[in-house]
Amino acid sequence: MKIEFYLNILEVLFLVPFIYEINQKILNKLEREYSFFSKKKMNILFYYHLIFGGIYYVYAFSNPSDSKGYFSRAEDFQGSWLELLGTGTTFIDFISYPFINYLGCTYEMMMLLFTWVGYWGFVLGFLFFKENIKEGVRVFKKVDLLTLILFFPNMHFWSASIGKGALIFFGLMLFAYSFSRPRDRKLGLIISSLIVFVIRPHMFLLLCMGGGYGLYFGKNLIPKRVKIFGGIAILVGLVLLQDKILAVVNLGDSNDLISDFLKFSSNRSESLSSATSGVNMAGYSFPEKIFTFWFRPLFLDAPGFLGIIVSIENFIYLCLFGKIFRLNFIKFWKKAPSQVKSCFMIFVLTSFAMTFIMSNLGIMIRQKTMIMYFMFFVIYYFLAFEKSNEVKLRLERLSITSSAKSIKI
Repeated sequence: MKIEFYLNILEVLFLVPFIYEINQKILNKLEREYSFFSKKKMNILFYYHLIFGGIYYVYAFSNPSDSKGYFSRAEDFQGSWLELLGTGTTFIDFISYPFINYLGCTYEMMMLLFTWVGYWGFVLGFLFFKENIKEGVRVFKKVDLLTLILFFPNMHFWSASIGKGALIFFGLMLFAYSFSRPRDRKLGLIISSLIVFVIRPHMFLLLCMGGGYGLYFGKNLIPKRVKIFGGIAILVGLVLLQDKILAVVNLGDSNDLISDFLKFSSNRSESLSSATSGVNMAGYSFPEKIFTFWFRPLFLDAPGFLGIIVSIENFIYLCLFGKIFRLNFIKFWKKAPSQVKSCFMIFVLTSFAMTFIMSNLGIMIRQKTMIMYFMFFVIYYFLAFEKSNEVKLRLERLSITSSAKSIKI
């Protein structure tokens, strides 16, 4: 067994340079296309993400990990490949099956493959931020905000293993990147929507709602006929896929969606709170539940060493969130473009939905990584907007001062 283990590790090490070369081909193309693109930073990010793939791999040896289940199910499945085609967990088995059974990929190789997919989610996130926000922003006096966002450890940890995390993160970032230029990136929108739908149908519903809100109420140049056509397309899609979406929360045959959802969320919350890292949120007010989902664990309730690291990251989240609690944010919101309003609504809607059914710290830490980048984008855009306004005010003051001096002369 030890010899087989070392051979598997060697295979992965030999694959890394091959993946790196593929990266260079794509990164070179992106560098030619975008003047702001930093190939050097993306290469550093690649190795940083690989380190977290290794950390998760070691972590999975001594902790419960879904990655083992995904690999073994696909490896042991006796039916035909197409029988695995479905939504949710089944889709991950469907994706994994040909790599494991046709190409002979080991568990280690599959971990590397999913880690690679997660990495490209970060590249797309970088493109989404930089393409829409030209202004550089620094926080805590000297720290570049985008660099900080890109290197948050918790984000990398949960997107570096076999499972839904890497694929859903990639799908969401592809959606965000494509949504910022919908007329030019229709294919990206279609592919990302399909990825999100087959992995988490309910997340697809929230994406449509948030995206629709930004499309109709954000400041943009999209013609009315495109808005009408887009709205109809979203509604038709939701009607056609409603059974799949509602089946996720066992509401496919429900006659009273609100009552049955509340009953489901209550039962789900109780079952999750019975786990070792459960949080009894039954007596929590709604703001307390939201705070728990966004910012806990926070030092005092940190579960072990990893919990302390997550607590540090959550504290930084808390500091960043605090930057939008200003009167200027209301003025900014009125003028905000569709991307900002969509990201904010996707984040808020998903947070509200999750707080009804989440009462386990481990699951909360993992689930919120899906949507944190949407809120980071809102914060980043607002801070860049404020910085731009400050620069304008300084220039105006200088102009007034120089005019006054010239009049005196």
